[in-house]
Amino acid sequence: MSLPPEKASELKQIIHQQLLKMDVHGRIREVLAETIREELAPEHQQLSTEDLIKALRQRGIIDDVMKELKFVTDVNEKERTSAPKPSTHFVDREPPVLKKTNIDPTRRYLYLQVLGGKAFLEHLQEPEPLPGQICSTFTLCLHFRNQRFRSKPVPCACEPDFQDGFLLEIHKDSLGDGSKMVDATTMLSICDPVHMVLIKTDTFGETTLVASYFLEWRSVLAAENGITNVAVELLGVGTESKVSVGVLNIRLEMYPQLNKTLSSEITSTQFTLERQKTAEKERLFLVYAKQWWREYLQIRPTHNTRLVKIFAQDENGVNRPVCSYVRPLRAGRLLDTPRQAARFVSVLGHERAPVIGGGGGKQEQWCTLLAFLCRNKGDCEDHANLLCSLLLGFGLEAFVCVGTKAKGVPHTWVMTCGSDGTITFWESLTGHRYIHRPINPDDPPLVEQPKPLYPYRTIGCIFNHQKFFGNCQPSDAVEVCVFDLHNESKWKPMSGEAIKSVCPPGATSSVPPFPPLCASTIDAAVTSNEIEVQLRILVSEHRKDLGLSTVWDDQLSYLLSPALAAYELERTTGVCAGNEEFQDAVRRAVPDGHTFKGFPIHFVHRNARRAFATCLRSPFCEEIICCRGDQVRLAVRVRVFTYPESACAVWIMFACKYRSVL
Repeated sequence: MSLPPEKASELKQIIHQQLLKMDVHGRIREVLAETIREELAPEHQQLSTEDLIKALRQRGIIDDVMKELKFVTDVNEKERTSAPKPSTHFVDREPPVLKKTNIDPTRRYLYLQVLGGKAFLEHLQEPEPLPGQICSTFTLCLHFRNQRFRSKPVPCACEPDFQDGFLLEIHKDSLGDGSKMVDATTMLSICDPVHMVLIKTDTFGETTLVASYFLEWRSVLAAENGITNVAVELLGVGTESKVSVGVLNIRLEMYPQLNKTLSSEITSTQFTLERQKTAEKERLFLVYAKQWWREYLQIRPTHNTRLVKIFAQDENGVNRPVCSYVRPLRAGRLLDTPRQAARFVSVLGHERAPVIGGGGGKQEQWCTLLAFLCRNKGDCEDHANLLCSLLLGFGLEAFVCVGTKAKGVPHTWVMTCGSDGTITFWESLTGHRYIHRPINPDDPPLVEQPKPLYPYRTIGCIFNHQKFFGNCQPSDAVEVCVFDLHNESKWKPMSGEAIKSVCPPGATSSVPPFPPLCASTIDAAVTSNEIEVQLRILVSEHRKDLGLSTVWDDQLSYLLSPALAAYELERTTGVCAGNEEFQDAVRRAVPDGHTFKGFPIHFVHRNARRAFATCLRSPFCEEIICCRGDQVRLAVRVRVFTYPESACAVWIMFACKYRSVL
C-alpha cells in the first residue's frame, strides 16, 4: 500500500518525534560504540547495517520502540465502515483517546481529576472481569455551576480504576461576569460546591444510587502552586447515610495558575462564617416552623393527623424544607410544552427507596435533582418535584400536593392553578391530567355532583419554591376541597420571607443548585431495531419449544408503526390521531377469511428479555405469540421514543394473522 507524499512525510515526522522522545539516537550511539569496542577492535572489519540491527535487537531497543508506536486507524474512517455496536455494553475496551480542549486564556478553570478509588469494601470479593465479560460498573456524575460531566464506566472493585479529568469553568456566561478573569478573593465568595453522585449499574442495566457528595473545592485557593490532593470519603445513602462506602482520590488544579494564593486561615474563616450564617438561618426557620405548626394545631385538633410536610430528608439523611426541592427549571430546547414535560417525567422509572427489613414501612427519601436524574428513577416525590419545577419553568402557577391515595397510601402529585381559577391535577407517574371540580356538601340531594376521576383521597398541604399552604378546611377530602389560596380560613399560609431565607435565591450553600437537563444519548432507530431483533429471536425460540414454526411478515410489522406513533402522541398531547389510516392499512393487508390480532404494550426500560416475560403474562399477548392455525404469520414492531436524560418510552406491538378455520 503506497501513501501519498504528504501522509508519508507526516508519518516520518511522527516517527522522528517518537524516536527523539525515547532518546533512541543516544542509545544507538552507545550500542554502536560498545559493538565496535567488543567485536571490531581485533580485526578492524567494516561494520554492516545487519550487524548493528542485530546488536540493537539483542539489547531490546527495537522492541521498546515498537511498543511505544501505536498505530490506530482514522476515527472517522472507522465510524463510517464499522457496524453499529450493541448498546447493552458499558465497559469501554478500546484504547482511551484523550480529547483536546481549547482553554480560553482569559477565563478561570478548575481542573478536577479523579485518580482512582479505594476501600470500596462491599466489592472486596469481586472477581476480576474477564475480557469481553459484562460486569457491574461505577459511573461518577458531576454538576458545577450549570455544567454537567460524566465519567467513563469502570468495573466495580474494591479499588475502582477511575482515571478521569473534568475541566470546570468557574464563570459561565449565563451566570454573569463571563468575560472576567476572576481572582482568588472573588472565587472565595463562590460558594457553589461540586456535586458528585456515584451510580452503580448492574449487568442487567439497573441503576443504584451509591453515594452523593458535595465537594468543597475552594481549598485549592490556599494551596501552593494552585494544586491540592484530596481524599474524599463517600458515605452511603438513605438508611446507610452514616456508613462509609469508599474513598476517592481527587486532585484539584487551577488554570491559569493564581498570581496570588490565599492563606489557609482566610479560607477556613470564610467557610466557618458561611456555615454559621446558614446554621442561623436554618435555626430561625425551624423556630418559625414550630410556631406555625402550633398555630395550625390550635385551629382544629384533628389537624394532627393531616399530611402537612414542612421538612423532608434527602438521600444523605439531611432534613431540608420541602420548598427547597422545587424551583423553576427551564428545559431549553429539549422539551417544548408542559404536557411533553409531564410525559418526560412519567417515563423516568418509579422505585421506592429501599428498606432493610420487613414490616411494609416506607423509607422516606426525597432525592436531590442530580441524584434523581443520574439514577433515572425515583419515588413519587422525586417525580412530583421535577414536574412542578418544569411547569414553573413554563410559566404556570404550579404546586406539589402532599396527601393520600386509596387505602390511605401517602402520595404526592402536582396541581396547577389557571388564571381563570381552573384547578388541574397532574399525576407525575403517568402523565395523566384531571380537572378538579369540587363537590359542594351543602347542595340539596337532587343536585347532580361531579364524579371525580382522579385517584387522590386527601390533601394535607401544597407548596412550591415561594409558597407553602396547610389545608385547614373542615374536611381534607380532595373531592370537597376548595383551592381558594387567598382565603386564610381555608389555607393557612407560611411567611414568604421565611421560605425565601432558606430557599434559593435567598439561601446560601445549604441547598444544592439545580443541574440543567441533558439531551438524550440514545439513537432511537438503532435501539428500536436492536430490541425488535431480540424479540423475534425470543418469540421464535418460545414457539420452537411448543413445537410450532414461526414465519414473520415484514410488511405487516411495518404497518404497525403508525399505531405505535399514535399511542405515544396520545400519551403526550391527549389527542388521538391517525387511527383510520392504520385500520385501513391492516384491512388491506389481511386477506378475506383471515383473522388479525394485535397487542400493544408500553415500557420505560430497554431490556427485551424482561419485556418479553411481561408480555407472556398477558393472556391476550400469549394468545398471539403462541398462535396456532393455518397460514399463521407473525409480526412485531418496536418504537423507542427518546426524552432528555436518556429516558425513553418503548412501545411494542405483537400481531398475527391466520386463516380462520371453523
